[in-house]
Amino acid sequence: MSSFADAGVGPHTLAALAALGIDEPVQVQAEAIPALMQGRDVVIEAPTGSGKTLAFLIPMIERLPRRGAGPKALIVTPTRELALQVEKVLRSMKCDLRSTVLYGGVGYATQRLALKSGVDVVVGTPGRILDLVGQGKVSLSRIEYLVLDEADEMLDAGFAPSVEKLLGLTYQPQTVLASATMPTWVSNMAEKHTHDAVQVRLKTEGGPTLEHGMLRVAREHKLQTLSRLLHRHGGTAIIFGRTKHGVKKLNHSLRQLGHNTVELQGDLSQAIRDRAMASFREGRSQILVATNVAARGIDVNHVGLVVNFELPDSAQWLTHRVGRTARMGEAGRALTFVTPEDELAWTKLSRQGAPDIRELDTNRLLEEGAWHYRERSTRPLPAAHRPSQPATVNHSRRRRWPARTRP
Repeated sequence: MSSFADAGVGPHTLAALAALGIDEPVQVQAEAIPALMQGRDVVIEAPTGSGKTLAFLIPMIERLPRRGAGPKALIVTPTRELALQVEKVLRSMKCDLRSTVLYGGVGYATQRLALKSGVDVVVGTPGRILDLVGQGKVSLSRIEYLVLDEADEMLDAGFAPSVEKLLGLTYQPQTVLASATMPTWVSNMAEKHTHDAVQVRLKTEGGPTLEHGMLRVAREHKLQTLSRLLHRHGGTAIIFGRTKHGVKKLNHSLRQLGHNTVELQGDLSQAIRDRAMASFREGRSQILVATNVAARGIDVNHVGLVVNFELPDSAQWLTHRVGRTARMGEAGRALTFVTPEDELAWTKLSRQGAPDIRELDTNRLLEEGAWHYRERSTRPLPAAHRPSQPATVNHSRRRRWPARTRP
């Protein structure tokens, strides 16, 4: 389709899109919306920032019955932030569908009240949705339109049992699975939960607008290297760590070094997480230090730099992290730190399909801000990058513990 009207999108929705400055569909919308308007199941694999959210929301707005016993649509996401973001996009469409967001980390009162008042669309995370179903506050028996956003995580081991329960509470809804990555095992799972689905696949992550380089750095130099990079960059950036404790510690260290940072990780209350994201979105804080919770679907405009301070556990997570920049044709850069201790982990990621990232000249990057790639070489790492030798132990000062006796 060359326009939204070509797919049968009505005047009210066209006017709402125009008010948002959206006049023509992007590729993922042009391919997905016609099939969804026809009532087909659709599996969408497309880069982050490519327009997937509107691709599944517009047909829902057009096709979903108004009023009556509900809810009629269910959109399931892996994180609270993504659920809130999807519902915000829905509200921006100025349609008459009543919606609410269900997620944990906050009290039940507001969510129960919204459900009691009646809703057409539920957006939320699996745990809280099931919780409220179990309390008898919401029924999924009338769901006609079901979306699993970030489907690869929704169907992975962590969420799969809860998602399977949710799906079992619905009866043959039109189904959309959407994600930036769709490994083979997810595609196989998708066949189980969809019927004759239309496949929409866009393989253009970042494209020519994304520069992604590797920095090899000794572990003891990582923090100072990162700090110098951020001072030179001067713009918005997301720094990814691996654990909640590590992100908290890194955020504290960067603030001590004079950086205007906020953190986003699972141990924070929802109110603090909301304030952190608001501060970052509104430009009051330029740097977001986060776990993978920020790698899924969080839409922040003009993130100029993503830094993988610590490697993720899978190549798919690397894709999602890097996808926070170079969105919708905007230019962006990503840096992945690799220490000597990370070499085995990096080899594993490469075997899983991580991109072949070229090594940058660290000195030129820090001194000049120049993205100058090193010549590919099989030479050993420079001495500064090699693992240091274990410190000598002074056995005379080692604490002696009583000998363990056999039972």
